[in-house]
Amino acid sequence: MKKLRVFESISIDGYFTDRAGDMSWAHAGQEDPEFAGWVGGNASGGGELLFGRITYQMMEAFWPTPVAAQQMPVVAKGMNAAKKYVASRTLKPTWNNTHLVQGDLVEAVRALKAGAGPGITVLGSGNVAAQLGGAGLVDEYQFVIIPVALGGGRTVFSSGRKLRLVDHRAFPCGNVVVTYAA
Repeated sequence: MKKLRVFESISIDGYFTDRAGDMSWAHAGQEDPEFAGWVGGNASGGGELLFGRITYQMMEAFWPTPVAAQQMPVVAKGMNAAKKYVASRTLKPTWNNTHLVQGDLVEAVRALKAGAGPGITVLGSGNVAAQLGGAGLVDEYQFVIIPVALGGGRTVFSSGRKLRLVDHRAFPCGNVVVTYAA
């Protein structure tokens, strides 16, 4: 059975978007070669990716471009090579290696998890992450905690959840990566 991981950048007070739905705060701040190296290693770890429509469209607009290949070549290579799933009722995916998840999201992901192969990571896609977490399908949460307090916004959790810390790492830029088992 495949493991399902949620990977999300969140503010120090637990939000993945601010009240206006903006996420640009997650990419602002100091350059940190150590953090950039970790991101590159994380992106080249193999596995499959699952997106909601909005996150997929943002990723599809950037990662296949020459700018992405120049700015973050390791991450771009991993993102473009990965098998990708997108949950959408309206989208016709064009990014290579992308498969449309149709029908009931929870049942479709339950079937994907039951198959053989590498794990699946929900990348961003807070609505998808909340639905799958609420259905008990998430095995692990990995958060990049950005040192900014938003004071409100959207959270990845649709209900209370007890998690167990399995790993953590702090970076000079102030970001902290924490991994929790669900």
